[in-house]
Amino acid sequence: MKRPIFGTSGVRGVVNQDLTPALCTGVGMSLGTMLPEGSAVCLGTDSRLSRELIKQAVISGLTQCNINVADLDIVPTPALALLTREMGFDAGIMITASHNPPEFNGIKLFNSNSIGFDRTQEVAVEDIFYSGKFRTGKTGQVEKVPGMKWKYLDFIKKSIQDFHFNRSLKLMIDPGNGAAAAFASEIFKKLGFKVFAINDVPDGRFPGRNPEPKEDTLAGTIAFLRQKNADLAICFDGDADRVVFCDQKGFLGFNEMIAFISRGLIQTSGKKTVATTIETGMLLDLAIEDLGGKVIRGRVGDVYAAHLARDNDAAIGVESVGVYIIPPAGYYPDSIFAALTLLGSIREVDEIRNYFSTIPRLYYDKSKISCPNELKSSVMQKVKEKSASLNAASINELDGLRFEFSDAWMLIRASGTEPAIRVLAESRADVDTAQLLNKGITLVQDALK
Repeated sequence: MKRPIFGTSGVRGVVNQDLTPALCTGVGMSLGTMLPEGSAVCLGTDSRLSRELIKQAVISGLTQCNINVADLDIVPTPALALLTREMGFDAGIMITASHNPPEFNGIKLFNSNSIGFDRTQEVAVEDIFYSGKFRTGKTGQVEKVPGMKWKYLDFIKKSIQDFHFNRSLKLMIDPGNGAAAAFASEIFKKLGFKVFAINDVPDGRFPGRNPEPKEDTLAGTIAFLRQKNADLAICFDGDADRVVFCDQKGFLGFNEMIAFISRGLIQTSGKKTVATTIETGMLLDLAIEDLGGKVIRGRVGDVYAAHLARDNDAAIGVESVGVYIIPPAGYYPDSIFAALTLLGSIREVDEIRNYFSTIPRLYYDKSKISCPNELKSSVMQKVKEKSASLNAASINELDGLRFEFSDAWMLIRASGTEPAIRVLAESRADVDTAQLLNKGITLVQDALK
């Protein structure tokens, strides 16, 4: 049986275990065979130490199939996606494992219009990979163009001409030693903001903090924010396709910020739909209901959110982990444009917390249980068989198992990016969320036994 190569967000795995150079060369040859002969692609990486190993393997596969490659070096994913479209490339390739630990890496593919490959296209690549029928003949060329990423700034400047910023706000930029290091901070400076930076040197060991920005990994950033008396911290993950925010009081939350930014775009775009995934909580619905807004939920993954946003002409596509797909920029995750969209919608950072004090509070929590990839399917089947004990009003099986209750929900889902089962829960009472989450964790642990 052919094992899928692609997960929730491209190809992903531990280097030299799940993600070998041979596999990466095969993916490059498969994509190269699928694209027309002589096509041009751009390729970038995040800062991981394995970037050259994986990059050269992919380039080897592409050039064997007469594909020409523009090597952009270290570049944020949003810049890679945008440049694919704006510079007329036939496809874009990002070598990254996003928010995963340093030992991981991966391959993410973008179409010429900047939207990520959908599942049909991924299957086409997989079919060629497993057939072994690769195009050979003339060898493609490779050109190094590391400075091209700055063309992203030119696009940003044009896109924000109507934005009204309070440039007296002091910003803390934390790229976490990832792909946005020494890049995002310069963009905000060039746009006239007072900027402090931390973890601003590309380093694939991620010495400053974990590449996944969340409350427990941003303690040092928040301390530095307070020390510098800055107003807002803008924090990116390893490849800068995610962004989260902190103020003087601490972490501003995942669901809170996607709700706040989505509300602003519903108000300014004239569109009423927000596209998201089944991992997203109820706060988003509450934040836009008085505006006549509607939330539609699809499969987990920024590519699914992007296609859902495009197909439904949504004002924005979001994932609760800090992914923002803003149609005026394109149908790809753009963390920098999302941060500028936020800054264009507020005069003071206090407006964010002040808004959430006006709507009912919800309690959201999540956990992760280690599970080998080969056991995920059987574990999830056992969870389903035992789930009657939850007495859910309904079960959504679109992507994992989402259990709906009268005033709460819980999702149990196999991760598509790492060997784990995720459990998420939300309700209107903290104790209820904790109890629900514990029930989900117990179901998974029992299934693992």
